[in-house]
Amino acid sequence: MAIAAAQVKQLRELTGAGMMDAKKALTETDGDMDAAVDWLRTKGLAKAAKKSGRTAAEGLVAVKVEGGKGVAVEVNSETDFVAKNKDFQDMVGKIAGAALHAGDVETLKAAEVDGKAVNDLITDKIATIGENMSLRRMEKIEGETVVTYVHNAAAENMGQIGVVVAMTGGDEAFGRQVAMHIAAANPQALNADSLDQDMIEKERQVQIDIARESGKPEQVIEKMIEGRMKKYLAEITLLGQAFVVNPDMTVEQAATEAGATITGFVRLQVGEGIEKEQEDFAAEVAKAAQG
Repeated sequence: MAIAAAQVKQLRELTGAGMMDAKKALTETDGDMDAAVDWLRTKGLAKAAKKSGRTAAEGLVAVKVEGGKGVAVEVNSETDFVAKNKDFQDMVGKIAGAALHAGDVETLKAAEVDGKAVNDLITDKIATIGENMSLRRMEKIEGETVVTYVHNAAAENMGQIGVVVAMTGGDEAFGRQVAMHIAAANPQALNADSLDQDMIEKERQVQIDIARESGKPEQVIEKMIEGRMKKYLAEITLLGQAFVVNPDMTVEQAATEAGATITGFVRLQVGEGIEKEQEDFAAEVAKAAQG
């Protein structure tokens, strides 16, 4: 019998199985959805569905550069043990390579790697490794010179923090220093113009409220706010931060001295912003023992 695409989609959502496996299951069971789920389970192809509810906040960030384009990709797993797994690392590396030619993370999920969509590749890996995994995000950047840095590397070009820096002028050695600075200092934007203006205004209002509590005259408060906002912006923007290599100058001053103009950067850190369920060690061991 003919199997509708909607049926395949529904079965994939129920089980986490790959597209071809879902279609075969429906064909083998004459389109019976419940029977198809059972068929996949007996073949060991629905394991991913059991894992999908678990929090995946570990994993790897991989970086890749090709022809003036750079990309950072985050692929998550449940534990940091999987980040040390060579099969997982190989998969993440291939996904990063595909990301160079993808416009966004949704396009990347549908991109083909080793004859399969990235989403299906991850689903298969969930079934074989036995942990929930997800392609969480990717960011791209372009420039005359593109340099990468990985902090806490688990394998070549992948680790806990991945940074990609784009610039004109300068050299790769200086670019790497800037990338290392970004990994350590975690700037929120390149400069004040790149920041969310609503965020700046919110901070300004907070500082005004704090200053008014002091009871000082308005003209004094205005000068206080000007100084505090200047300090705030310097602390959270890359070009305004004190350069970790030489704290006596800002990153912008260091770039000028190196004959470089930094045009942009990407910084991804594994698990950033994900709420993790906290368990004590004894509870974690007991849970593992139960399977």
